[in-house]
Amino acid sequence: MNAAKVALCMRVYDHVVSLKQINSDADREDLASRIIQSFQHEVKDEDALTRLVI
Repeated sequence: MNAAKVALCMRVYDHVVSLKQINSDADREDLASRIIQSFQHEVKDEDALTRLVI
């Protein structure tokens, strides 16, 4: 994954963590895993990715 793709996933992750106030490590790991998995399955649009994991 290149830097732009990592940055996109991080923006989605940070936004969802803040929005849903996710505090536990397990929930954060689950979210990160879902974001990466969705991105790998061709969900490359930031808004679509955000909606998918919310």
